[in-house]
Amino acid sequence: MTNVGGSDSKREQFRRYLAKTGVVDGLTNVLVALYEEADKPNNALDFIKSHLGAAGVEAVDIEALRQDMMELQQKCDALVEENKELKNRLAQYEPAAEDGGAD
Repeated sequence: MTNVGGSDSKREQFRRYLAKTGVVDGLTNVLVALYEEADKPNNALDFIKSHLGAAGVEAVDIEALRQDMMELQQKCDALVEENKELKNRLAQYEPAAEDGGAD
């Protein structure tokens, strides 16, 4: 019997926490907006995420970041390849330099 009382107390504390931090109001506002939406979205979860701000970065921003990442990856790959080529060229001259310095 003690567990039931303790469990209810924890639930009540959690409810107060959600109310105090504005979570209840935020969820209520989003659900009301979804309810009042004339054309219900196909994906209600995406609607809720976008209206709560949980989506974070917009899809346009994500696409721009992906494009930047691809460009930077290509630059990185080109620099790695250039570095390999330069190391190979340097390796060709190093043995000759060492032989000449031994005289």
